[in-house]
Amino acid sequence: MCRDRGKASIHQMARKRKQGEESAFSKLTPAQQRAWLAFIRLRLRLTYEMNRQLQAEANLSLADYDVLNALRYEPEGRTQITALAIRIGWERSRLSHHLRRLEGRELVELRTAATDRRATEITLTDQGWAEITQASTGHVELIQRLFFDGLPDQLVEPMTVALESIYDNVIERGTLPRPAHES
Repeated sequence: MCRDRGKASIHQMARKRKQGEESAFSKLTPAQQRAWLAFIRLRLRLTYEMNRQLQAEANLSLADYDVLNALRYEPEGRTQITALAIRIGWERSRLSHHLRRLEGRELVELRTAATDRRATEITLTDQGWAEITQASTGHVELIQRLFFDGLPDQLVEPMTVALESIYDNVIERGTLPRPAHES
């Protein structure tokens, strides 16, 4: 039933808008339209569910989690703003504003980088480490329940290969530089 609704939506997405005017999506094959719509629906729903779970259980937004989680994997929980912005795919100004809010909650510390006085360095505080560690338990449980429990084991590897291929294409053709940890 869910797949039938998806197919109907695909046809609606590609139908003509006005006499003689076609949707831009008609340039995609029906299989591509279906895949894209499935991805968008999944991304929107998972974003909602992850944000709701993190706020309810850990008093963190998904954006907070993304920042703190990326910092936790940096050496000593420390990096420069520009490097972190590239890593998580945010604009530097958006990250700077968000980091100031996290600093106000004592989850990160901002200071001028010792190696480059023009750069700002972010460090995950002890409280930040504790909160991201605590939040990860429920977050991983949610991922298991909503993402992997709905995915047959035999599809995990092909899906992983497909997602890695798409990611590599975005890195190659997108506007953000490759994250330093992937160079």
